Amino acid sequence: MQDFKGKLAVITGGASGIGRSLAFALGAEGASVLIADVDQAALDATLASLSELGVSASAQICDVRKSADLAALASKAFDKLGGAHLVFANAGVAAGEAGPMWGYADNDWKWCFDVNLWGVINTINAFMPRLIAADEEASIMITGSGNGAFLVYPDQPVYSATKAAVQAVTEALYQQLQVAQSKVKVHALFPGPHIVDTGIFDSDRVRPSDYTKAADAPDSGIKTADDLRILMESYGASLETTHPDEVAQTALMGIRDSKFWVMEWNPKTRSEVEKRMQSILNQTNPVPPSLG
Repeated sequence: MQDFKGKLAVITGGASGIGRSLAFALGAEGASVLIADVDQAALDATLASLSELGVSASAQICDVRKSADLAALASKAFDKLGGAHLVFANAGVAAGEAGPMWGYADNDWKWCFDVNLWGVINTINAFMPRLIAADEEASIMITGSGNGAFLVYPDQPVYSATKAAVQAVTEALYQQLQVAQSKVKVHALFPGPHIVDTGIFDSDRVRPSDYTKAADAPDSGIKTADDLRILMESYGASLETTHPDEVAQTALMGIRDSKFWVMEWNPKTRSEVEKRMQSILNQTNPVPPSLG
């Protein structure tokens, strides 16, 4: 897909971070956007900003944990707005893990898997039958993470586990559509090349009451990229970050180039991935990667 003008893009997690940047980037290209999120205030603010720029935009509250919410989102896209051409399964959260994993609350695991993995599964289930039935050129892009798909960091086992599962689902979807010679393209987006400065560090702001964390539960204390930067500087390390707008441009380029792997490497991360692959191929014991 080379031209986004006149296309409808549906974006989960569309009110902040990468999702918000995708909405503005696509709007600047002439696309219409349907943004979905659980944060009503952020959704309203983003919709207002898009409208001020003349972008054809609409919004809908959507909890990706719930298949009914995704079905309603797909219905709005196809039955009321003329049909989607671009779907971004982008919503995601972090559990704020701290300490040994055997001390984590069950709710940390359940919440992250319900949003990060089941959110993707629910999006696929709601949109793929309609995209295929439309028999038009279309793309579905799934936001993964090198943290889990390529590397495993010892301080984020919950998040890593969800993103490892997301990558397996994304690749399987790509392979199934390749075999079917479908017009629908699948793209795996890996935000970067550095840690992306988004609200995912403070995911607890949208944590639902049924996944409450105990008041005395260990907490990482990291709510923003600046918090992480300060922590790393205390250990004599530095932190580079990437703006979500840069990720959005990488995403659109990946769609235009019909790429499955959509990412920008930084040399340090690439080196860590290569070392992990060599560890697997040579059956040597893994060494925890360093953040960067």
